[in-house]
Amino acid sequence: MYNKTAIIIECAVFLPMLAAPVSYAIGRKSKDGRNLFADLITGLTFLLCGILSVQMLTGAPGINESVFEIPYVCGMGLHFTLDGFRALYASVAAFMWFMSTLFSKEYFAHYRNRNRYYLFLLLTLGATEGVFFSADFFTTFLFFEMMSFTSYVWVVHDEKPESLRAGATYLAVAVIGGLVMLMGIFLLYDAAGTLFFADLAGMSLRTGKTATQIWAAGLCLLFGFGAKAGAFPLHIWLPKAHPVAPAPASALLSGILTKAGMYGILILTACLFFRSAAWGGLILILGVFTMIIGAVLALFSIDLKRTLACSSVSQIGFILVGVGMSGLLGAETALALRGSLLHMVNHSLIKLVLFMAAGVVFMNVHQLDLNAIRGFGRKKPLLNVIFLTGALGISGVPLFNGYISKTLIHESIASCIHQMNMGQIAGFFSASFMNTIEWIFLLSGGLTAAYMTKLYVCLFIEKNTDEAVQKKYDAMQGRYMNPISALALTGSAVLLPLMGLLPGIVMDGIADMGQEFLRAEAMEKVSYFSSGNLYGALTSLVFGALIYGFIVRSLLMQREKDSAEKSYVSLWPRRLDLENLIYRPLLLKILPFTFGMLCRFLDSLADTIVVALRKTVYRDEKLPHERPEGNVFTHLAACAASFFEGLGNLFLRRKNPKRQNYEHKFALLHEEWSENAMMITRSMSFGLLLFCIGLILTVAYLFIKDVFGL
Repeated sequence: MYNKTAIIIECAVFLPMLAAPVSYAIGRKSKDGRNLFADLITGLTFLLCGILSVQMLTGAPGINESVFEIPYVCGMGLHFTLDGFRALYASVAAFMWFMSTLFSKEYFAHYRNRNRYYLFLLLTLGATEGVFFSADFFTTFLFFEMMSFTSYVWVVHDEKPESLRAGATYLAVAVIGGLVMLMGIFLLYDAAGTLFFADLAGMSLRTGKTATQIWAAGLCLLFGFGAKAGAFPLHIWLPKAHPVAPAPASALLSGILTKAGMYGILILTACLFFRSAAWGGLILILGVFTMIIGAVLALFSIDLKRTLACSSVSQIGFILVGVGMSGLLGAETALALRGSLLHMVNHSLIKLVLFMAAGVVFMNVHQLDLNAIRGFGRKKPLLNVIFLTGALGISGVPLFNGYISKTLIHESIASCIHQMNMGQIAGFFSASFMNTIEWIFLLSGGLTAAYMTKLYVCLFIEKNTDEAVQKKYDAMQGRYMNPISALALTGSAVLLPLMGLLPGIVMDGIADMGQEFLRAEAMEKVSYFSSGNLYGALTSLVFGALIYGFIVRSLLMQREKDSAEKSYVSLWPRRLDLENLIYRPLLLKILPFTFGMLCRFLDSLADTIVVALRKTVYRDEKLPHERPEGNVFTHLAACAASFFEGLGNLFLRRKNPKRQNYEHKFALLHEEWSENAMMITRSMSFGLLLFCIGLILTVAYLFIKDVFGL
């Protein structure tokens, strides 16, 4: 049954997709017309999603009670629904797309393939909105995969070798993650009989016969969603893709597409594994590794956008820690879940600001190396303030938005430790282990403050070692971005201190919108600026100051020869790159070699058995027609050639007769033709062989399941 809400949702999803080819066609005639059209579509999408958010905030009756269906799509249909969280994140995504599109006009002024960029910009917007409005895993999967493939074009936009390599990594992670996710959907549908989130939330799926299959399905889905979110150890695409992608695309890759992965993880947590200590422990461990590894990589990086990309990995780790804590806190999950939701929103908006600021640097300097862009921000007060708001927000400084969400997650850890010590909850981990997690959390916050200080000092305080370059940078004041770009950056940056200054109104209101989706119970108002919470933030900032002073300024900066100036150096060992160390050798060498050897073994197994039987059981002798080399046809051809050669020698070449072994020559030709035919046959049969193996395993699985009632 359609109503206004259903129409708005479907317009938000499909309007950008339908507009994408139109923008391409307009761009063939008018570049300015295309830019204006893209601004209009993204702005209209933001308006539509904003209307839904207002309706949710005002409590319009029945707005979040219906599932809207588009039947017959791939046999199962597409299903959309609405609640506070979906309205919130659809609005955040649309806002970020609108700001990025406004900024793209100036950023892409001298780029090639701009029509292609805008085409896939709008396609990805529609796919992303489809993910956030989805009501079942099937709809989520379809739009999730569409989003992955359309956003790939962003990564390879400039078509340079490093971009194509990063794009290959991004695509490989997306494809493998999508295939594993699809297997999880198959397992889940087989076990539960439904893929609708609302139905799954009402079932007890973690006990009984289906428990093992549900866990297998959950782990497969976690793999797929975690790959897109950038969780360890599937984070490898972020540090590669972000530096080569255009800055507006990097803002969306970091701020929104990673949150589409977190959306899936939140659904798994709230529906399949609600209040599961085992699931919470798993997510917590993944979060801790993601949080600390991303922060260390960011600290060692000397590339502006790579640092921000590694920072995104770390901040995803903070969110995962909050999600994991929700499973360990038993009934008191609201603190952790609200903190995770708020940090998702905060990180999205912060990275929009920081990546667009990085885009301003790149479009003026065409460099990202910290030594090359050093001092660019001096005498540019607007860019200085914009970047500073993002840096303070992500570092968790009080009065900025990041402080609020990190405080809630930290409080959830402290609450868990307190309840364990009081014996109020049976801890999945020990209290001492959770104390270690708390210190790692605070240390990771300190690393965040250290690498953001490194970027801010490099851009806005230090001078470039080349005086001529510094004079060039200083002369750009007032001419480094146009008014539309300045509006996009300023409009995005002003939200960050506003959210931090009014947490009881803005941040609590945002968290309340996601309360139903996360199945979190109501909780008392948090005193965000209490002495205990301020002490936690201060501890992280002290860590950050020490790390910056003793590691960044001493270890990660070295004096140049014949100069008193220090330059930034990269000391991270290249051999520790997980992609080159593990994934590429595994996928390109080890697995192909292993499967190749297996296929060769299976291919030659029948011949081996026949030969063994002939030598042992049958003990047959060589038959008269079995020749030492060649076959009957090559022998007959050789006899004919020898006969004609003899005639030639008798009548034409009496003085210089020709003698050649045609038996051996034709046998070699026959062997060469046979080998070529065998190679072609084996290549064609390889796919059939794998299909047969998969079919046999599937039949065996169904037989065992039917016989034993699994």
